[in-house]
Amino acid sequence: MILLVLLASILIVTVTIYQYDEQTKDYNVQRFARKEKATRNNIDIELRRKTTYPVTTQNLSKIFQDRIYEIANIHNLTISMYDMNGKLLKSSIPYSFEEIDETPLPKNTVSELANNSDYRISKMRTVRGISYQSSYTYINDPRFKRIGILELKIAQDNGEQKKELREFMTRLLAVYILMFVAAIALAYFLSSYITRSIQTISSKIKETTLNKRNEKITLNAASSEINSLVDAYNNMIDQLEDSAAKLAQSEREQAWREMAKQVAHEIKNPLTPMRLTVQSFLRKFDPSDPKIKEKIAEYSETLIQQIDVMSSIASAFSDFAKMPTQRKENLDVIDIVKHALDIFNEGFIHYYPQEDELHAHLDKTQLIRIITNLVKNATQAMREEETHPRIEVKVASKNESVVITVTDNGKGISEENKKLIFEPKFTTKTSGMGLGLPMIKNIIEAYNGSITFSSTLGVGTVFTVTLPKT
Repeated sequence: MILLVLLASILIVTVTIYQYDEQTKDYNVQRFARKEKATRNNIDIELRRKTTYPVTTQNLSKIFQDRIYEIANIHNLTISMYDMNGKLLKSSIPYSFEEIDETPLPKNTVSELANNSDYRISKMRTVRGISYQSSYTYINDPRFKRIGILELKIAQDNGEQKKELREFMTRLLAVYILMFVAAIALAYFLSSYITRSIQTISSKIKETTLNKRNEKITLNAASSEINSLVDAYNNMIDQLEDSAAKLAQSEREQAWREMAKQVAHEIKNPLTPMRLTVQSFLRKFDPSDPKIKEKIAEYSETLIQQIDVMSSIASAFSDFAKMPTQRKENLDVIDIVKHALDIFNEGFIHYYPQEDELHAHLDKTQLIRIITNLVKNATQAMREEETHPRIEVKVASKNESVVITVTDNGKGISEENKKLIFEPKFTTKTSGMGLGLPMIKNIIEAYNGSITFSSTLGVGTVFTVTLPKT
């Protein structure tokens, strides 16, 4: 709107100036034509009056000796008379005021006048910044014989027209400044009205997520286009909720399928040696064997070991499936981490507490599980050919959180495995069920904490755990 008003203002000003210029030109032409006609009439009347001089070319200067000044003064123009060859005979310019230019008419002007069908030519020229309009016609005697050339010249003074134009443009500028201000105000209120609804829609779109129920948009007053956009958004919310519910159901079913497959796989591992042990015992069982008691004890011990393995598998999956229960108590994290590291006999594990004491409300058992799991993974990540293995455990305080870092110089984690590191049943080791990191991730997130890592293949890995103090 502002641009349209500005363009309209420029166009109207341009057209106005052009129109004034055209009107001024037309006015000057018409005014000069009226003066020319009246002057010729006066000259014709003067030539028809009875004088003591015959009406000839040589007598023109004598006939209009004084009369030429009166006629020029009446019509406010300059009159010059030439003979048929263009030589100046008489001019209304007084000798006492201005030097008369006695230069004859150019031959091309004389020739152009002779060849013109109307026997009249008009010319415009500018001298010292002043525009002059001239006309050339023939002077005829009473018998219509050509006896000379008449030049009528007038200075075009457009000062009055320019003054009127300036006054008009001043008024027009004031009007358009007012219109421009009004357009700005109107554009501001219109844009505010339009963008208010758009901002509401934008904020709702930014808040749209998959993990919570999204509110629909309700607008009391909006344009039809905005209402169409709101309807499209509300329909999208309905479809999004249906898709989210289906996706969640599919993910739960897929998770249980994967869990069932993993449980079945882990249980089959101890069942195979148990079956082989029972079959071997049946083939070799001899009641009369003097060592029968020793063989039965050995057989029982093998079965008990496999049963314990199955029991540990069941406990591991049970612990992973349920949300860890928290028993928060005021702990000295520095001391608890130290005791958790005492179970490791490796000499390349180094502990660097950053403070003497660091208290936080955490579950002691779960904190020990986090430390032991991370350090155990770090020791298993050491390459066999590593000549200088090193694991560093640091504990520090940052604002209202406890930060624990476990750094190793092991083989690192490849790029394709980084995105799977916290996935259940994912493991790069030959033993284990791949539930350690997912389990401690659940524990940490239950505290509203976070666990992150950075790793470079062949250089090492750094795990960072952040837990709130309260």
